Amino acid sequence: MKGYIQVCVQLPNESDRETANLMDIKDHYHKYVVCRDTLALGNDNGIEIVHIADFLMRENW
Repeated sequence: MKGYIQVCVQLPNESDRETANLMDIKDHYHKYVVCRDTLALGNDNGIEIVHIADFLMRENW
């Protein structure tokens, strides 16, 4: 698997600090933000925001 992973404890409110650097990368590899925050899940402009447990237990990449 080739991709980009940004790790944080919690996504900051009203800030794109965790995703802005990934948006600057202009290739087609998967981009993830992995965090412990269970409420901050989803997708932000193609960047998948996922809980750490779900990320580690994923079977298919």
